[in-house]
Amino acid sequence: MKFNFTGVGITLVCLMLSSSVWAWELNGEKNIFLIDQAGEKIQIGSVLFQPNGQETSFDIHWNHAKMKDYFLSMREFKCLDGKTEVQCQVPYPYKSPKTISTRSYDWLEHYMLFLYKSPENFGAKMWNGMYYKLALTEEGLKGTPYAVDLNAIAAPPDHFDMPPFGNEDRTLIPEGARWFKQLLIE
Repeated sequence: MKFNFTGVGITLVCLMLSSSVWAWELNGEKNIFLIDQAGEKIQIGSVLFQPNGQETSFDIHWNHAKMKDYFLSMREFKCLDGKTEVQCQVPYPYKSPKTISTRSYDWLEHYMLFLYKSPENFGAKMWNGMYYKLALTEEGLKGTPYAVDLNAIAAPPDHFDMPPFGNEDRTLIPEGARWFKQLLIE
């Protein structure tokens, strides 16, 4: 019997590399954190992932104990209260598929919309929206903040199965410009 150790070795190395890169899975309950400019992690909720074939469904549970109630522009918001900025979670208001895949996290991103305001302002300025674009890492999903105009979801979309905020609707927020620099799901 003759073994090809080179082929076996390459296969083992490939398996080790792929398992370390993809050690984190979209399965089970994971915590949602916002990371401020000083690096402090604030757990703002959790998300339950349930794989189903090529797609994974999700269900978010917000940690309202960490948030304060704000009544802004005739609506109630759950907000994180900072010294120089207030960041409020904005619920996505329409029926949509609550599923993602390893190729697209769009719907999960749409369910984690926020707006920001200064503590002195009384109203919600919906054009000050924040959208965390997610990318898979070894530790979990890492969200980079983008600016969006949340007025775009003030009216129902034409197609409920298509996320309204595409790449053309988002602008990368310059580093250090906002209270929170990152969102993590781990």
